[in-house]
Amino acid sequence: MPAQLQGFEHFIIGGVLTTLFLVGMYSLHRIEEGHVGVYFRGGALLPITSSPGYHMMFPLLTTYRSVQVTLQTDEVKNVPCGTSSGVMIYFDRIEVVNYIQPASVYDIVRNYTADYDKALIFNKIHHELNQFCSVHSLHEVYIDLFDQIDENLKQALQMDLLEMAPGLSIHAVRVTKPKIPEAIRKNYELMESEKTKLLISMQHQKVVEKDAETEKKRAIIEAEKEAQVAKIQYEQKVMEKESLQRIAAIEDDMHLARQKSHSDAEFYKLKQEVEINGMLHTKQYLEIKKYEALAANNKVYYGPDIPKMFLNAGCSKGDVAQIDI
Repeated sequence: MPAQLQGFEHFIIGGVLTTLFLVGMYSLHRIEEGHVGVYFRGGALLPITSSPGYHMMFPLLTTYRSVQVTLQTDEVKNVPCGTSSGVMIYFDRIEVVNYIQPASVYDIVRNYTADYDKALIFNKIHHELNQFCSVHSLHEVYIDLFDQIDENLKQALQMDLLEMAPGLSIHAVRVTKPKIPEAIRKNYELMESEKTKLLISMQHQKVVEKDAETEKKRAIIEAEKEAQVAKIQYEQKVMEKESLQRIAAIEDDMHLARQKSHSDAEFYKLKQEVEINGMLHTKQYLEIKKYEALAANNKVYYGPDIPKMFLNAGCSKGDVAQIDI
């Protein structure tokens, strides 16, 4: 075989191998975990999707896009917003945490392309923020209602997605503090500084009032304690006096009882003596006592003038009587 023919065959073989390599390189592709593959041919979306792993497709004619179906965060940056007072402010960054269900990927890509987040999230964020700012003043957007912007944006986005793109869910929206004109920002900082001073003053006043209230309560407690101690001491003294009074009354009763008993005894004794005397003082008893008394007198009288009281009734005049003990 001539050398030219052999060189041509080598060229043909090399070209075929190169073509096969290129075809294999462009037809073999990989879908990452947490993604779903969608395919286009001639710009038209093919009615197929692919799960994570290696897949084949027609080279050059077919292209694919990998759509994330796990939780992801889209960032919308530098969003202008005009307030109702005519001041233009800018939100530096807005983060939207969203999730798309794998079964909804095909319909959402067909209706809003593989870059669905631009139409459904980015543009909607611009619209809702401008709607919010246009009906509120700078102070409301920057201070009073700023904490409500996140939740309002989330609700507005989710309500539209339920109708426009079922299967795409908004989990959270995070909005950074907007940029405002420098002069206004300084005024707000000064206002916040004064507000902070006021709060510190109010807190100090509350502390002073609390200390005064605590001191008052302490004084009341001390006064109540002293009053209770004084009351207890007074009651003790009263009880002591009452005890002494009862003791004195008992002693008086005992003394009166003794006096009465003694008097009753004396009275009884006298009564008994009277009764005994009444029983003894008969005519015969008196006669005996008379003679006992006469017998007790040891004097002897002589002569005719002896007292008659010492004479017997039967004695004659001139007789002498002598009575010995």
